[in-house]
Amino acid sequence: MILKAEDLGYSSDVCGYVKNDIGLVANDMTGPFGKMAKPDLLVCTYSGCNTYIKWFEALAAHFNCPLYMFDVPFSRGPETHAADIRYMMSELKELIVLCEKITGKKYDEDKLKDILRRSREAEDLWVDILHSAKRTPSPFDAFFEAVFFMAPIYVLRGSQECVDYYRAAKAEIDARVVSGTCPIPEEKFRVVMEGPPPWPHFRTFWELFKTWGVVCVGSSYSKVGGIWDFGFRHDPERPLESLAEYSLECYTNYNLARRVEMLNRYMKEYNADALVIHSVKSCRAFSMGQADMREVFIHDLQVPTLFIESDLADPRYFSKAQLKNRIDAFFESLEHQRIVAGKTA
Repeated sequence: MILKAEDLGYSSDVCGYVKNDIGLVANDMTGPFGKMAKPDLLVCTYSGCNTYIKWFEALAAHFNCPLYMFDVPFSRGPETHAADIRYMMSELKELIVLCEKITGKKYDEDKLKDILRRSREAEDLWVDILHSAKRTPSPFDAFFEAVFFMAPIYVLRGSQECVDYYRAAKAEIDARVVSGTCPIPEEKFRVVMEGPPPWPHFRTFWELFKTWGVVCVGSSYSKVGGIWDFGFRHDPERPLESLAEYSLECYTNYNLARRVEMLNRYMKEYNADALVIHSVKSCRAFSMGQADMREVFIHDLQVPTLFIESDLADPRYFSKAQLKNRIDAFFESLEHQRIVAGKTA
């Protein structure tokens, strides 16, 4: 799909997700699991990444269908501005009118409230799972497992199936705690992971860390579609306002200072030994500022930090040998520091 998009003129530097989608469109909307339907409406909320704007403009031009841009103000600090919330609520009301026109169905606020109640229940369960990584050893890998565990809360949120899934997932994690089961045979290092995974080489990437007994106890990518572990929950009594507040709290909608603060909080609360920054070539929303972030953690916060590079979607930018050299050298150094510290003590 990526190569199909490049054949159409998309640069190698363009986001791999965008090219994957454009390639799917060029392939008559047919992928490995069948053919997708033509959209009647495109809704783009780009708090996750400004690249979405041009991406969805290209899709709208191809499908000749309405495109609604849900504009979310950039988050520069922890405070929520009332004017921002009012602005987004007015946008949601516009979107409601548009959806009523296209579907012929009237907006049902009571139904939305029920959806948000189920959303809140799933969010509570998800946070319980995430917080289990505070245990030593951790029963849960908050990156390599979390990027799969997080799927229902992004694509099925508000459904009973989503709630049922997280009940089952939490039961599994609780059972791991009782039995002493961990994601790897022996936990030696606890890390916080910044950045997306390299999906085409996911298993290989995980094995490079497993070799060193690494468990991720916190991650930023598992919060790319919402941050709940610091207290936010959808509120069924304030449905539209709640949706507006949620839209602000996306990790990639944070400025660099807020991102650093969040990752450092994970370092402390989850008793992590190091920060791993996985910078991906084609995702500007994540990779921009990561070099500066590395400097802050190493020099200002005295946190051991590993900086590695590949891509989240394009397999051509993944070099196992190069990554292995960097990862091995980093954890070998951490291991040596522990030995020296033990002898000094």
